Amino acid sequence: MKALKVIAAVLVIVGALNWGLVALAHFDLVAALLGMSFGQTSMLSSLVYGLVGLSGLYQLVALLGAVRSE
Repeated sequence: MKALKVIAAVLVIVGALNWGLVALAHFDLVAALLGMSFGQTSMLSSLVYGLVGLSGLYQLVALLGAVRSE
């Protein structure tokens, strides 16, 4: 379970950094890492974005669980 938490945290960080770069520099980190131009998508980039989204939901559920247990 610890590995899942670490993976989810890393993906949320990647997603946050990517959106920050998109907002500040019009640079899509995920697209660049996959050899694509800004705004281009592929099956692999969609998978990455989907995993980032699922990781965000996982972190939200974990946060709500922690708040309830206090």
